[in-house]
Amino acid sequence: MGNSMSATHSSDSVIKRIFTEPTTAAFQRWVAVINFWILISCLSLAGETVEPYATMYDHAFTLVEYAAVLFFTIDYLGNLYFAKDRVKYFFSFWGLVDLISILPTYLMVMNLTALQGSKVFRVLRVVRVLRVLKMARIALQQLENKMEKSNPILTNLKIYFIALFSVVMISSTLMYYVEGNLYSPEALAHGQELLDAQIKAAPLPADAPPEASKFMPVDPVSGNPIPEDKRFFTSIPAAMWWCMVTLTTTGYGDMFPLTFGGRVIAAITMLLGLVLFGILLNIVGKTIMVLLFGETLNDDNQEPVTREAVLKSLVARGWVSQERATEIGLMSEDDIKSRMKNI
Repeated sequence: MGNSMSATHSSDSVIKRIFTEPTTAAFQRWVAVINFWILISCLSLAGETVEPYATMYDHAFTLVEYAAVLFFTIDYLGNLYFAKDRVKYFFSFWGLVDLISILPTYLMVMNLTALQGSKVFRVLRVVRVLRVLKMARIALQQLENKMEKSNPILTNLKIYFIALFSVVMISSTLMYYVEGNLYSPEALAHGQELLDAQIKAAPLPADAPPEASKFMPVDPVSGNPIPEDKRFFTSIPAAMWWCMVTLTTTGYGDMFPLTFGGRVIAAITMLLGLVLFGILLNIVGKTIMVLLFGETLNDDNQEPVTREAVLKSLVARGWVSQERATEIGLMSEDDIKSRMKNI
């Protein structure tokens, strides 16, 4: 009985460390698993928009989605269960990101008639890409907890590329669903059916041009038509090319949004590109100063830690009492060293 209780307690302790102690190996292994499935789910989401692969590998994409959501659900429930304040975590930004990222898949499994096959469900699928924000959050947590023992420059580069991937994935997905969805094969087929029904009810004049009988998608805000040679965002990978040239340069001009929503996304992407470029310049500048001019990675101008500061920190953490801290402050360094050896 005692061994069984001890084993159960040990198992509960390991599970708790996975979700609450960033410095443990168990936590870092779980982070690696979650990051892996975030990457796989993002690639799967992008692949689902490319024909003929979307049709050929539809079953494989579905299995990947279900497997990823299973791990994300475990992660969400674990974070919720071990949170100090569960209500606060549930309504926090990251808690809502974790929840919203798995919600569309469960709605799909429930096969709700009001959502299945409708534009509402397609919009809900966009929030899946929010999972990539978890990678940035975890990287920032590692930086804050100083878990990285390697070169700080490499750590900063890691965070930069995670941020770059996050922006590219989110911006490209939004551009595809906001503008590219207007001229997707399903949207064109549906629009053509409605136009054919309208022409059948009210035939076109005999002198009407041939293109009058062909459906033309329009911007829902401005009402401007989107001609066939300007339909650039036919998949998420196609939008990724536009996003990369927008973030890193002024753009080649071969792809550009025509809709109001697409231009809003483009403007935000350009601003994020400036932010990312500034971060990269800072990292590159620090690297050049270290490699070429011999600067150190540590801050030499940092003031040395005093005994008073250390004792104040120990008292604040509750490790020693104020009276004991006062006694230690009056001791010589040799006395402190000798007593520390006996601890």
